[in-house]
This record gives sequence, structure tokens and C-alpha cells, in this order.
Amino acid sequence: MTNPFGNMSQRKAAIIVGVSFIIMFPLALFADLFILSNLVVPGDAATTISNIQADWLLFGLSFAIYLIILALDVVIALGLYTILKPANKSLSSLVAILRLLYTVIMGVSLLALALLLPNEYGIGKLIAYVFFISHIFILGYSVFKSSYIPRSLGVFLIIASFCYVVLLYGDFIFPQELYEALLMIAMLPATFAEISLGTWLLFKGGKIPEVKS
Repeated sequence: MTNPFGNMSQRKAAIIVGVSFIIMFPLALFADLFILSNLVVPGDAATTISNIQADWLLFGLSFAIYLIILALDVVIALGLYTILKPANKSLSSLVAILRLLYTVIMGVSLLALALLLPNEYGIGKLIAYVFFISHIFILGYSVFKSSYIPRSLGVFLIIASFCYVVLLYGDFIFPQELYEALLMIAMLPATFAEISLGTWLLFKGGKIPEVKS
């Protein structure tokens, strides 16, 4: 993979990725918890369509926010490639590709929802999250293997990848009572893994020693 950030240094890429993570978190929280969760009813396409039709302005706001989030996902994917390439070029390429695939599929899923196809939206999300979880796991391993980012962040991301499996697919895997208990345990590391990495990159990434590929 050609360096998508051109001649940008690891330090500059780290700051850009850090800022992107920090911006993305409140946007995703607002769009998911305060908008889409009030419009999309899983398993009930008719109600979902009715909710969207009744408040196109609110749905349009969430759609616009998600366009920003997906753009930030692209920036993060390309920036992580630049940051991690000196540690392992193959792994850094895989990290970027998996996040880009997640971004594309999620974008198509959101388009399906805008076209009032909630079932296709739900299926698309489930597929997209397979790539996202794989991305988080490989990212954690890449961070752990690098010599210039704290290994603890890598461990945290790897743990988070398993937590995401519980959060996103647990209701298909576990009995309901066990799923609800695991949900509370898995939420914290899954929610803050990328924030922890982003915060470190923002405030400490500018001091990353330039490592030659």
C-alpha cells in the first residue's frame, strides 16, 4: 500500500488521528443514542419506516453526522497506516484495509436506511461490524508489537475486540440473562479503547520518534 498521507510524518499523522478519534466519539454517541435509537426499532421494519417518515429532519441530522463520522473513519484508517507502517508494513496495511471496508459497508447500510430499507440496513451493519472487530483486534496487536506506542494500549484494544463481539453479536450467542450481564461488563473497555488510543496519540503522539520504514 502506497503511503496515503504522502510524506506526512508519524508525528503529524498521530495528532490528526488523535483529534479524529476525539471528535468521532461524541458524534457517534449523539447520533446513535439520541437519534437513531429513537427511530430504528430492530426487527420492526414498519415502525422504523414510520418513525423516519414522521421526522425526516431528525433522521437527516443523524445521516449528516454519520457522513462526518465515516469521513473521520477514512482519515483514521489512512493515518493509522502511516503511524504503524514502520513497525510492520503488512499489518498496518491490513489495519487500514479492514477499517476502510467497514466504512464502505456502513455507508451503504446507512444509504439503505435512507431509502427506507431497514432490514438491509440491519444486515449491512452486522457485516460491517465483522470488519470493524477484526480491525480493532489487528490494530491492538500492531500497537502491542510496535516499539513506540505503549503496549498497554494494544492489550486494551485486543480486549475491546472481544468485548465488541459480546456487544454486537452477544444476543445471537448467549441466553438473554447472560447476555445482559455480559453487556455491562463489556461496555466499558469496548467504549473507551479507541478513545484511550486517540488521547495518547493526541497528547503524546507528537513525541513519537520518527522510525524509518
